Amino acid sequence: MREEIVILDFGSQFTQLIARRVRELNVFCEIYPYNKPPEIGDSTKGLILSGSPCSVHDDDTPEIDLSKYRGKLPVLGLCFGAQLIAKNLGGEVERSAKREFGRANLSFVENGNPLLSGIEENGQVWMSHGDTISDLAGQAQVIASTEHVKVAGYQVNDENTFAVQFHPEVFHTSQGLKIFENFVVDICGCSQSWTPGHFVTETIASLQKQLGDDEVVMGLSGGVDSSVAALLLQKAIGERLHCIFVDNGLLRKNEYESVLHSYKDMGLNIKGVDAKDEFYASLDGLTDPEDKRKAIGKTFIDVFERESKEIPGVKWLGQGTIYPDVIESVSVKGPSATIKSHHNVGGLPEKMHLKVVEPLKFLFKDEVRKVGKALELDPDILGRHPFPGPGLAIRILGDITAEKVALLQEADDIYINVLRETGHYDKVWQAGTVLLPIQSVGVMGDERTYERVAALRAVTSRDGMTADWAEIPHEILGKISTRIINEVRGINRVVYDISSKPPATIEWE
Repeated sequence: MREEIVILDFGSQFTQLIARRVRELNVFCEIYPYNKPPEIGDSTKGLILSGSPCSVHDDDTPEIDLSKYRGKLPVLGLCFGAQLIAKNLGGEVERSAKREFGRANLSFVENGNPLLSGIEENGQVWMSHGDTISDLAGQAQVIASTEHVKVAGYQVNDENTFAVQFHPEVFHTSQGLKIFENFVVDICGCSQSWTPGHFVTETIASLQKQLGDDEVVMGLSGGVDSSVAALLLQKAIGERLHCIFVDNGLLRKNEYESVLHSYKDMGLNIKGVDAKDEFYASLDGLTDPEDKRKAIGKTFIDVFERESKEIPGVKWLGQGTIYPDVIESVSVKGPSATIKSHHNVGGLPEKMHLKVVEPLKFLFKDEVRKVGKALELDPDILGRHPFPGPGLAIRILGDITAEKVALLQEADDIYINVLRETGHYDKVWQAGTVLLPIQSVGVMGDERTYERVAALRAVTSRDGMTADWAEIPHEILGKISTRIINEVRGINRVVYDISSKPPATIEWE
Protein backbone atom coordinates (compact mmCIF):
# COMPACT_ATOMS: atom_id res chain seq x y z
CA MET A 1 0.00 0.00 0.00
CA ARG A 2 1.46 3.36 -1.06
CA GLU A 3 1.79 5.85 1.80
CA GLU A 4 0.42 9.31 1.09
CA ILE A 5 0.47 12.81 2.53
CA VAL A 6 -2.64 14.81 1.60
CA ILE A 7 -2.22 18.54 0.91
CA LEU A 8 -5.38 20.65 0.97
CA ASP A 9 -5.01 23.72 -1.25
CA PHE A 10 -6.62 26.98 -0.14
CA GLY A 11 -5.30 28.89 -3.14
CA SER A 12 -1.74 29.69 -2.08
CA GLN A 13 0.81 30.50 -4.77
CA PHE A 14 3.20 28.22 -2.84
CA THR A 15 1.07 25.05 -2.71
CA GLN A 16 3.08 23.26 -5.40
CA LEU A 17 6.23 23.99 -3.42
CA ILE A 18 4.76 22.14 -0.43
CA ALA A 19 4.34 19.05 -2.59
CA ARG A 20 7.85 19.40 -3.97
CA ARG A 21 9.37 19.52 -0.48
CA VAL A 22 7.48 16.39 0.57
CA ARG A 23 8.49 14.60 -2.64
CA GLU A 24 12.15 15.53 -1.98
CA LEU A 25 11.88 13.29 1.07
CA ASN A 26 10.84 10.33 -1.14
CA VAL A 27 7.30 10.46 0.20
CA PHE A 28 4.29 10.49 -2.12
CA CYS A 29 1.77 13.32 -1.76
CA GLU A 30 -1.17 14.75 -3.65
CA ILE A 31 -2.75 18.21 -3.77
CA TYR A 32 -6.54 18.50 -3.49
CA PRO A 33 -8.77 21.61 -3.51
CA TYR A 34 -9.90 22.31 0.07
CA ASN A 35 -13.54 21.97 -1.06
CA LYS A 36 -12.92 18.56 -2.69
CA PRO A 37 -10.96 16.64 -0.05
CA PRO A 38 -10.32 12.91 -0.54
CA GLU A 39 -11.55 10.16 1.71
CA ILE A 40 -8.96 9.48 4.39
CA GLY A 41 -7.87 5.84 4.30
CA ASP A 42 -5.25 3.63 5.89
CA SER A 43 -2.65 4.83 3.38
CA THR A 44 -3.08 8.48 4.43
CA LYS A 45 -0.30 9.28 6.87
CA GLY A 46 -0.81 12.99 7.38
CA LEU A 47 -2.54 16.18 6.27
CA ILE A 48 -1.04 19.59 5.37
CA LEU A 49 -3.18 22.74 5.09
CA SER A 50 -1.75 25.31 2.67
CA GLY A 51 -1.67 29.07 2.86
CA SER A 52 -4.19 31.27 1.07
CA PRO A 53 -4.65 34.77 -0.34
CA CYS A 54 -7.81 34.91 1.80
CA SER A 55 -8.25 36.08 5.38
CA VAL A 56 -10.14 34.04 7.98
CA HIS A 57 -12.22 37.23 8.43
CA ASP A 58 -13.46 37.33 4.83
CA ASP A 59 -17.15 36.64 4.30
CA ASP A 60 -16.33 33.98 1.73
CA THR A 61 -13.25 32.60 3.47
CA PRO A 62 -12.51 28.92 2.76
CA GLU A 63 -13.92 26.63 5.49
CA ILE A 64 -13.48 22.92 6.17
CA ASP A 65 -14.60 20.56 8.94
CA LEU A 66 -11.33 19.94 10.81
CA SER A 67 -12.99 17.46 13.18
CA LYS A 68 -12.67 14.84 10.42
CA TYR A 69 -8.88 15.06 10.68
CA ARG A 70 -7.72 16.40 14.05
CA GLY A 71 -6.85 13.66 16.47
CA LYS A 72 -7.22 11.03 13.77
CA LEU A 73 -3.98 11.72 11.88
CA PRO A 74 -1.15 14.26 12.11
CA VAL A 75 -2.05 17.72 10.78
CA LEU A 76 0.24 20.62 9.82
CA GLY A 77 -1.20 24.06 9.09
CA LEU A 78 0.88 26.62 7.17
CA CYS A 79 0.17 30.38 7.38
CA PHE A 80 -3.59 30.60 6.57
CA GLY A 81 -3.83 26.93 7.59
CA ALA A 82 -2.38 27.86 11.00
CA GLN A 83 -4.88 30.70 11.39
CA LEU A 84 -7.77 28.44 10.35
CA ILE A 85 -6.84 25.85 13.01
CA ALA A 86 -6.47 28.61 15.65
CA LYS A 87 -9.91 29.98 14.78
CA ASN A 88 -11.29 26.44 14.99
CA LEU A 89 -9.82 26.16 18.49
CA GLY A 90 -11.70 29.26 19.59
CA GLY A 91 -8.58 31.41 19.50
CA GLU A 92 -8.19 34.97 18.25
CA VAL A 93 -6.90 35.88 14.80
CA GLU A 94 -6.51 39.62 14.34
CA ARG A 95 -5.71 41.89 11.45
CA SER A 96 -2.01 42.64 11.76
CA ALA A 97 -1.17 46.21 12.74
CA LYS A 98 1.68 45.82 10.29
CA ARG A 99 1.45 43.21 7.56
CA GLU A 100 4.42 40.85 7.47
CA PHE A 101 5.97 39.95 4.15
CA GLY A 102 9.52 38.73 3.73
CA ARG A 103 12.34 37.47 5.89
CA ALA A 104 12.12 37.14 9.66
CA ASN A 105 14.18 35.31 12.28
CA LEU A 106 13.03 32.93 14.99
CA SER A 107 13.69 34.46 18.41
CA PHE A 108 12.31 31.42 20.26
CA VAL A 109 12.27 27.74 19.29
CA GLU A 110 10.96 24.89 21.43
CA ASN A 111 13.52 22.30 20.35
CA GLY A 112 11.89 19.64 22.48
CA ASN A 113 8.87 19.77 20.19
CA PRO A 114 8.94 17.05 17.49
CA LEU A 115 8.09 19.50 14.67
CA LEU A 116 11.03 21.76 15.48
CA SER A 117 13.63 19.21 16.50
CA GLY A 118 17.01 20.40 15.22
CA ILE A 119 15.70 23.82 14.16
CA GLU A 120 18.08 26.61 15.10
CA GLU A 121 17.05 29.64 17.11
CA ASN A 122 17.54 32.83 15.06
CA GLY A 123 17.05 30.77 11.88
CA GLN A 124 15.51 32.60 8.93
CA VAL A 125 11.86 32.07 7.96
CA TRP A 126 9.63 33.63 5.30
CA MET A 127 6.47 35.47 6.35
CA SER A 128 3.58 36.39 4.05
CA HIS A 129 0.43 37.28 5.97
CA GLY A 130 -1.87 40.16 6.85
CA ASP A 131 -3.48 38.45 9.86
CA THR A 132 -1.80 37.17 13.00
CA ILE A 133 -2.77 34.76 15.78
CA SER A 134 -3.02 36.69 19.07
CA ASP A 135 -4.56 34.07 21.36
CA LEU A 136 -4.83 30.26 21.38
CA ALA A 137 -7.61 30.06 23.99
CA GLY A 138 -5.51 27.77 26.16
CA GLN A 139 -5.92 24.99 23.57
CA ALA A 140 -2.32 24.93 22.28
CA GLN A 141 1.27 25.64 23.22
CA VAL A 142 3.50 28.17 21.46
CA ILE A 143 6.55 26.42 20.01
CA ALA A 144 8.11 29.25 17.96
CA SER A 145 8.18 33.05 17.96
CA THR A 146 9.80 35.89 16.03
CA GLU A 147 10.50 39.40 17.25
CA HIS A 148 7.12 40.63 16.00
CA VAL A 149 5.01 37.43 16.00
CA LYS A 150 4.60 35.66 19.34
CA VAL A 151 2.64 32.74 17.86
CA ALA A 152 4.89 31.87 14.92
CA GLY A 153 4.31 28.17 15.63
CA TYR A 154 2.17 26.07 17.96
CA GLN A 155 1.01 22.53 18.81
CA VAL A 156 -2.54 21.73 19.85
CA ASN A 157 -2.67 20.19 23.32
CA ASP A 158 -2.68 16.38 23.35
CA GLU A 159 -2.81 16.17 19.56
CA ASN A 160 -0.38 15.66 16.67
CA THR A 161 -1.74 18.92 15.23
CA PHE A 162 0.91 21.54 14.48
CA ALA A 163 0.97 24.91 12.77
CA VAL A 164 3.38 27.65 11.74
CA GLN A 165 2.53 31.15 10.51
CA PHE A 166 5.53 31.23 8.18
CA HIS A 167 6.15 29.31 4.94
CA PRO A 168 8.64 26.43 5.39
CA GLU A 169 8.08 25.40 1.76
CA VAL A 170 9.89 28.41 0.26
CA PHE A 171 13.63 28.56 -0.29
CA HIS A 172 14.00 31.60 1.99
CA THR A 173 13.08 29.54 5.08
CA SER A 174 16.56 28.22 5.79
CA GLN A 175 15.55 24.96 7.52
CA GLY A 176 12.18 24.46 5.87
CA LEU A 177 13.00 21.01 4.53
CA LYS A 178 14.00 19.90 8.02
CA ILE A 179 10.60 20.98 9.33
CA PHE A 180 8.90 18.89 6.65
CA GLU A 181 11.19 15.96 7.44
CA ASN A 182 10.26 16.19 11.12
CA PHE A 183 6.56 16.20 10.25
CA VAL A 184 6.46 13.70 7.38
CA VAL A 185 9.05 11.18 8.58
CA ASP A 186 9.12 11.42 12.39
CA ILE A 187 5.56 12.49 13.22
CA CYS A 188 3.64 10.83 10.36
CA GLY A 189 5.98 7.82 10.22
CA CYS A 190 6.42 7.71 6.44
CA SER A 191 9.02 5.19 5.24
CA GLN A 192 10.52 7.35 2.43
CA SER A 193 10.18 4.48 -0.04
CA TRP A 194 8.74 6.47 -2.97
CA THR A 195 11.89 6.51 -5.11
CA PRO A 196 12.29 6.72 -8.92
CA GLY A 197 12.95 2.96 -9.06
CA HIS A 198 9.86 2.28 -6.97
CA PHE A 199 7.79 4.55 -9.22
CA VAL A 200 8.98 2.69 -12.34
CA THR A 201 8.10 -0.74 -10.91
CA GLU A 202 4.75 0.44 -9.58
CA THR A 203 3.79 2.29 -12.77
CA ILE A 204 4.67 -0.55 -15.15
CA ALA A 205 2.51 -2.96 -13.11
CA SER A 206 -0.33 -0.42 -13.04
CA LEU A 207 -0.14 0.17 -16.80
CA GLN A 208 -0.22 -3.55 -17.53
CA LYS A 209 -3.36 -3.88 -15.43
CA GLN A 210 -4.97 -0.75 -16.95
CA LEU A 211 -4.23 -1.53 -20.60
CA GLY A 212 -4.49 -5.30 -20.73
CA ASP A 213 -3.97 -6.42 -24.36
CA ASP A 214 -5.01 -3.07 -25.89
CA GLU A 215 -3.08 -1.06 -28.48
CA VAL A 216 -1.86 2.46 -27.60
CA VAL A 217 -0.83 5.32 -29.91
CA MET A 218 1.33 8.21 -28.76
CA GLY A 219 2.77 11.32 -30.35
CA LEU A 220 6.38 12.03 -29.38
CA SER A 221 8.01 15.46 -29.42
CA GLY A 222 11.63 14.68 -28.62
CA GLY A 223 11.14 16.21 -25.17
CA VAL A 224 11.76 14.61 -21.80
CA ASP A 225 8.12 14.17 -20.73
CA SER A 226 6.80 12.34 -23.78
CA SER A 227 10.00 10.26 -24.06
CA VAL A 228 9.85 9.04 -20.45
CA ALA A 229 6.13 8.31 -20.75
CA ALA A 230 6.79 6.29 -23.93
CA LEU A 231 9.54 4.24 -22.26
CA LEU A 232 7.23 3.37 -19.36
CA LEU A 233 4.49 2.30 -21.77
CA GLN A 234 6.95 0.31 -23.86
CA LYS A 235 8.17 -1.59 -20.80
CA ALA A 236 4.54 -2.31 -19.90
CA ILE A 237 3.09 -3.36 -23.28
CA GLY A 238 6.02 -3.62 -25.74
CA GLU A 239 5.18 -3.45 -29.45
CA ARG A 240 1.53 -2.64 -28.71
CA LEU A 241 2.71 0.94 -28.17
CA HIS A 242 2.76 2.78 -31.53
CA CYS A 243 4.70 6.06 -31.50
CA ILE A 244 4.43 8.84 -34.06
CA PHE A 245 7.06 11.58 -34.36
CA VAL A 246 5.92 14.45 -36.59
CA ASP A 247 8.39 16.79 -38.27
CA ASN A 248 6.51 20.08 -38.25
CA GLY A 249 9.41 21.95 -39.86
CA LEU A 250 9.79 24.02 -36.67
CA LEU A 251 12.36 21.91 -34.85
CA ARG A 252 16.00 22.80 -34.32
CA LYS A 253 18.59 22.05 -37.00
CA ASN A 254 18.88 18.29 -37.68
CA GLU A 255 16.72 17.57 -34.62
CA TYR A 256 14.15 15.45 -36.41
CA GLU A 257 16.76 13.04 -37.78
CA SER A 258 18.82 12.81 -34.58
CA VAL A 259 15.85 12.34 -32.24
CA LEU A 260 14.21 9.77 -34.52
CA HIS A 261 17.49 7.84 -34.58
CA SER A 262 17.66 7.96 -30.75
CA TYR A 263 14.10 6.66 -30.44
CA LYS A 264 14.85 3.74 -32.74
CA ASP A 265 17.99 2.95 -30.74
CA MET A 266 15.81 2.87 -27.61
CA GLY A 267 13.73 0.13 -29.25
CA LEU A 268 10.56 2.17 -29.56
CA ASN A 269 8.03 1.17 -32.18
CA ILE A 270 8.07 4.54 -33.93
CA LYS A 271 7.13 6.09 -37.26
CA GLY A 272 8.54 9.43 -38.45
CA VAL A 273 6.26 11.68 -40.50
CA ASP A 274 7.55 14.56 -42.63
CA ALA A 275 4.74 17.14 -42.55
CA LYS A 276 6.77 20.36 -42.91
CA ASP A 277 4.87 21.61 -45.95
CA GLU A 278 1.49 21.16 -44.25
CA PHE A 279 2.57 23.19 -41.24
CA TYR A 280 4.12 25.96 -43.34
CA ALA A 281 0.90 26.17 -45.38
CA SER A 282 -1.21 26.44 -42.21
CA LEU A 283 1.01 29.26 -40.92
CA ASP A 284 1.08 31.24 -44.16
CA GLY A 285 0.42 34.92 -43.42
CA LEU A 286 -0.20 34.50 -39.67
CA THR A 287 1.56 36.89 -37.29
CA ASP A 288 -0.45 36.77 -34.07
CA PRO A 289 1.12 34.30 -31.57
CA GLU A 290 -2.22 32.77 -30.59
CA ASP A 291 -3.21 32.29 -34.24
CA LYS A 292 0.13 30.57 -34.90
CA ARG A 293 -0.29 28.26 -31.90
CA LYS A 294 -3.83 27.32 -32.91
CA ALA A 295 -2.82 26.65 -36.51
CA ILE A 296 0.04 24.41 -35.38
CA GLY A 297 -2.21 22.57 -32.94
CA LYS A 298 -4.91 21.97 -35.56
CA THR A 299 -2.42 20.78 -38.16
CA PHE A 300 -0.80 18.43 -35.67
CA ILE A 301 -4.18 16.92 -34.85
CA ASP A 302 -4.97 16.46 -38.55
CA VAL A 303 -1.61 14.76 -39.22
CA PHE A 304 -1.72 12.65 -36.08
CA GLU A 305 -5.30 11.51 -36.69
CA ARG A 306 -4.48 10.55 -40.27
CA GLU A 307 -1.44 8.51 -39.23
CA SER A 308 -3.23 6.91 -36.27
CA LYS A 309 -6.02 5.59 -38.48
CA GLU A 310 -3.46 3.40 -40.21
CA ILE A 311 -2.89 1.51 -36.94
CA PRO A 312 -5.60 -1.14 -36.39
CA GLY A 313 -7.33 -1.62 -33.06
CA VAL A 314 -6.01 1.41 -31.16
CA LYS A 315 -8.05 2.14 -28.03
CA TRP A 316 -5.76 4.43 -26.01
CA LEU A 317 -3.91 7.70 -26.51
CA GLY A 318 -0.70 8.02 -24.50
CA GLN A 319 0.17 11.48 -23.18
CA GLY A 320 3.12 12.96 -21.29
CA THR A 321 0.94 15.02 -18.94
CA ILE A 322 2.81 15.94 -15.74
CA TYR A 323 1.51 16.86 -12.29
CA PRO A 324 1.48 20.70 -12.62
CA ASP A 325 -0.90 20.29 -15.59
CA VAL A 326 -3.20 18.14 -13.45
CA ILE A 327 -3.11 20.57 -10.52
CA GLU A 328 -3.90 23.48 -12.83
CA SER A 329 -7.04 21.73 -14.10
CA VAL A 330 -8.46 21.17 -10.59
CA SER A 331 -7.29 24.36 -8.84
CA VAL A 332 -9.33 25.92 -6.05
CA LYS A 333 -10.99 28.42 -8.37
CA GLY A 334 -11.13 26.14 -11.40
CA PRO A 335 -8.71 26.18 -14.33
CA SER A 336 -6.54 29.28 -14.30
CA ALA A 337 -6.92 31.97 -16.94
CA THR A 338 -5.20 31.08 -20.18
CA ILE A 339 -1.82 32.80 -20.51
CA LYS A 340 -1.08 31.07 -23.80
CA SER A 341 -2.51 28.16 -25.72
CA HIS A 342 -0.43 25.03 -25.36
CA HIS A 343 0.50 22.83 -28.27
CA ASN A 344 -0.95 19.49 -27.26
CA VAL A 345 -3.53 17.06 -28.52
CA GLY A 346 -6.48 18.69 -26.82
CA GLY A 347 -9.78 17.36 -28.18
CA LEU A 348 -8.10 14.48 -30.00
CA PRO A 349 -9.17 11.69 -27.58
CA GLU A 350 -12.85 12.59 -27.99
CA LYS A 351 -12.53 13.03 -31.76
CA MET A 352 -10.94 9.63 -32.18
CA HIS A 353 -12.97 7.94 -29.43
CA LEU A 354 -9.82 7.06 -27.49
CA LYS A 355 -9.24 6.67 -23.79
CA VAL A 356 -6.26 8.54 -22.32
CA VAL A 357 -3.35 6.99 -20.43
CA GLU A 358 -0.96 9.35 -18.59
CA PRO A 359 1.95 7.54 -16.91
CA LEU A 360 3.53 10.75 -15.54
CA LYS A 361 0.48 12.54 -14.20
CA PHE A 362 1.76 12.42 -10.60
CA LEU A 363 5.29 13.70 -11.32
CA PHE A 364 6.90 17.13 -11.30
CA LYS A 365 9.39 17.99 -14.06
CA ASP A 366 12.50 17.26 -12.01
CA GLU A 367 10.99 13.93 -10.93
CA VAL A 368 10.38 13.02 -14.59
CA ARG A 369 14.11 13.46 -15.23
CA LYS A 370 14.96 11.22 -12.26
CA VAL A 371 12.62 8.53 -13.57
CA GLY A 372 14.13 8.93 -17.05
CA LYS A 373 17.57 8.36 -15.58
CA ALA A 374 16.32 5.23 -13.79
CA LEU A 375 14.98 4.03 -17.18
CA GLU A 376 18.37 4.78 -18.80
CA LEU A 377 16.85 7.24 -21.25
CA ASP A 378 19.30 8.51 -23.88
CA PRO A 379 21.30 11.29 -22.10
CA ASP A 380 20.93 13.58 -25.13
CA ILE A 381 17.15 13.53 -24.65
CA LEU A 382 17.22 13.39 -20.83
CA GLY A 383 19.41 16.49 -20.58
CA ARG A 384 17.61 18.38 -23.34
CA HIS A 385 16.37 21.86 -22.51
CA PRO A 386 12.59 22.37 -22.49
CA PHE A 387 11.42 23.26 -25.98
CA PRO A 388 8.04 24.87 -26.75
CA GLY A 389 5.42 22.76 -28.48
CA PRO A 390 5.02 25.31 -31.33
CA GLY A 391 8.80 25.16 -31.72
CA LEU A 392 10.57 27.91 -33.63
CA ALA A 393 7.24 29.41 -34.72
CA ILE A 394 7.11 31.38 -31.47
CA ARG A 395 10.79 32.29 -31.69
CA ILE A 396 10.23 33.96 -35.05
CA LEU A 397 8.33 37.16 -34.33
CA GLY A 398 5.88 37.85 -37.11
CA ASP A 399 5.01 35.63 -40.04
CA ILE A 400 6.64 32.24 -40.64
CA THR A 401 8.44 31.17 -43.80
CA ALA A 402 10.73 28.26 -44.54
CA GLU A 403 13.54 30.75 -45.23
CA LYS A 404 13.17 32.38 -41.80
CA VAL A 405 13.09 28.98 -40.11
CA ALA A 406 16.32 27.97 -41.87
CA LEU A 407 17.96 31.27 -40.83
CA LEU A 408 16.97 30.81 -37.18
CA GLN A 409 18.02 27.16 -37.19
CA GLU A 410 21.55 28.09 -38.27
CA ALA A 411 21.92 30.86 -35.67
CA ASP A 412 20.41 28.72 -32.91
CA ASP A 413 22.64 25.78 -33.80
CA ILE A 414 25.74 27.93 -33.31
CA TYR A 415 24.40 29.24 -29.98
CA ILE A 416 23.57 25.81 -28.54
CA ASN A 417 26.80 24.21 -29.77
CA VAL A 418 28.96 26.93 -28.20
CA LEU A 419 27.08 26.52 -24.91
CA ARG A 420 27.81 22.78 -25.07
CA GLU A 421 31.47 23.28 -25.99
CA THR A 422 32.05 25.70 -23.11
CA GLY A 423 30.20 23.60 -20.51
CA HIS A 424 27.35 26.09 -20.06
CA TYR A 425 24.51 24.09 -21.65
CA ASP A 426 23.90 22.07 -18.48
CA LYS A 427 24.19 25.17 -16.29
CA VAL A 428 21.06 26.79 -17.71
CA TRP A 429 17.44 25.64 -17.65
CA GLN A 430 16.63 26.74 -21.18
CA ALA A 431 18.38 28.54 -24.01
CA GLY A 432 17.16 29.59 -27.42
CA THR A 433 17.49 32.16 -30.17
CA VAL A 434 14.75 34.58 -31.26
CA LEU A 435 14.54 36.13 -34.75
CA LEU A 436 13.27 39.70 -34.53
CA PRO A 437 11.02 41.29 -37.21
CA ILE A 438 13.30 44.27 -37.73
CA GLN A 439 16.31 45.03 -39.89
CA SER A 440 19.40 46.63 -38.48
CA VAL A 441 22.00 48.69 -40.26
CA GLY A 442 25.52 47.27 -40.28
CA VAL A 443 28.82 47.44 -42.10
CA MET A 444 30.42 44.27 -43.43
CA GLY A 445 33.64 44.83 -45.33
CA ASP A 446 33.08 48.08 -47.23
CA GLU A 447 29.35 47.52 -47.66
CA ARG A 448 26.41 48.82 -45.68
CA THR A 449 23.96 46.03 -44.77
CA TYR A 450 20.34 45.89 -43.65
CA GLU A 451 19.90 42.49 -42.06
CA ARG A 452 18.06 40.85 -39.20
CA VAL A 453 18.63 40.92 -35.44
CA ALA A 454 18.94 37.72 -33.41
CA ALA A 455 18.20 37.80 -29.66
CA LEU A 456 19.78 35.19 -27.42
CA ARG A 457 17.79 33.97 -24.40
CA ALA A 458 19.12 31.81 -21.55
CA VAL A 459 17.53 31.38 -18.14
CA THR A 460 18.15 29.53 -14.91
CA SER A 461 15.17 27.93 -13.20
CA ARG A 462 14.07 24.86 -11.33
CA ASP A 463 10.66 24.28 -12.83
CA GLY A 464 10.06 27.12 -15.29
CA MET A 465 7.46 28.79 -13.05
CA THR A 466 9.97 31.54 -12.27
CA ALA A 467 13.30 32.17 -13.99
CA ASP A 468 16.35 34.43 -13.87
CA TRP A 469 18.45 35.37 -16.87
CA ALA A 470 21.66 33.37 -16.98
CA GLU A 471 24.92 35.23 -16.46
CA ILE A 472 26.87 33.75 -19.36
CA PRO A 473 30.44 35.16 -19.45
CA HIS A 474 30.92 38.02 -21.88
CA GLU A 475 33.68 36.26 -23.77
CA ILE A 476 31.34 33.36 -24.55
CA LEU A 477 28.56 35.69 -25.66
CA GLY A 478 31.12 37.48 -27.81
CA LYS A 479 32.19 34.22 -29.44
CA ILE A 480 28.56 33.30 -30.16
CA SER A 481 27.82 36.72 -31.63
CA THR A 482 30.90 36.71 -33.84
CA ARG A 483 30.17 33.27 -35.21
CA ILE A 484 26.50 34.01 -35.94
CA ILE A 485 27.28 37.28 -37.73
CA ASN A 486 30.15 35.74 -39.70
CA GLU A 487 28.49 32.43 -40.57
CA VAL A 488 24.77 33.17 -40.92
CA ARG A 489 24.11 35.33 -43.98
CA GLY A 490 21.08 37.48 -43.16
CA ILE A 491 21.90 38.37 -39.51
CA ASN A 492 24.17 41.33 -38.71
CA ARG A 493 23.36 42.05 -35.05
CA VAL A 494 23.08 39.84 -31.93
CA VAL A 495 21.61 40.98 -28.58
CA TYR A 496 21.23 39.21 -25.21
CA ASP A 497 17.95 39.19 -23.25
CA ILE A 498 18.46 40.04 -19.55
CA SER A 499 14.79 39.90 -18.47
CA SER A 500 13.62 37.66 -15.62
CA LYS A 501 10.31 35.82 -15.21
CA PRO A 502 8.25 37.53 -13.93
CA PRO A 503 7.64 40.07 -15.34
CA ALA A 504 8.86 38.69 -18.68
CA THR A 505 8.14 35.15 -19.87
CA ILE A 506 10.82 32.69 -20.99
CA GLU A 507 9.57 32.66 -24.58
CA TRP A 508 9.00 35.94 -26.42
CA GLU A 509 5.59 34.86 -27.75
